[in-house]
Amino acid sequence: MDIYLPIAGLSVNALLIVALGFLVGLLSGMFGVGGGFLTTPLLIFYGIPPTVAVASATTQITGASVSGVHAHMRRGGVCLRMGAVMIAGGLVGAVIGVGLFRALQSSGQIDLIIGFLYVLLLGSIGALMLKDAMVALGWMQPARSTAPPRHNKWVASLPGRWRFYASGLYISPLAPMALGFIAGILTVLLGVGGGFILVPAMIYLLGMAARVVIGTSLVMILAVSAVTTVLHAVTTQSVDIVLAGLLLVGGVVGAQYGARLTTRIKPDLLRLALAVIILAVALRMALGLAWQPDEIYTVFYL
Repeated sequence: MDIYLPIAGLSVNALLIVALGFLVGLLSGMFGVGGGFLTTPLLIFYGIPPTVAVASATTQITGASVSGVHAHMRRGGVCLRMGAVMIAGGLVGAVIGVGLFRALQSSGQIDLIIGFLYVLLLGSIGALMLKDAMVALGWMQPARSTAPPRHNKWVASLPGRWRFYASGLYISPLAPMALGFIAGILTVLLGVGGGFILVPAMIYLLGMAARVVIGTSLVMILAVSAVTTVLHAVTTQSVDIVLAGLLLVGGVVGAQYGARLTTRIKPDLLRLALAVIILAVALRMALGLAWQPDEIYTVFYL
């Protein structure tokens, strides 16, 4: 069944978009990621303009995160104090990100920048996750046998420590606020929740307890993506509400199933699968940047 997208200016298969939303929601519930790192590239591959894909994906991330947060809060897997600090940094990052987005949009380079950043981020994150998963599964020898420190040295040296009881931490709020700031910028520029950076950073840099990492990440993603959606709708006018609605339908349902699957499937296998998916998307995006279009020039008639 085809449906017309007014902002994107084209017709799409509604069931296919809903299925994409379900897949992304599933990943959101399983890994604590907003899923935009897959939504945006796949929409671009389908023919949706990059600016519309980025802005509309943030709306889908909001819906999927609501569902995922609800599921994890019922299990006691959310540190609200840590989430609030990260949200504060994320909101500042979102406002700055909107300014950068509009500047790139005005220069006509936004599509190229979005593609390049996706290749860079997904390629590096996917490679690190793949290596980590293979070591955990015993398929690859670790680089060293010494146990990693509880906290990163930079994080431990920051002043003004707070207690985050649910996370089991006594650290400065500046570190999680900085992580939120970076995630806020990424949410605006790339239509991602930032969870694929937040989750490993919360574990390896902050030293958070694993049981609250995913839920806390989703709380931050929920707040920042909601604000980002409003900012995009007001400033860039790139949010296609029909497209976002179709993605939301599948995303909300998928997030519930994803939260259940985390208790039934070996985490290391899940991490390996996610790493392979991320690398595949990065490769496809890189090929898209290198391919020469069939028609280099387009003639516009007034």
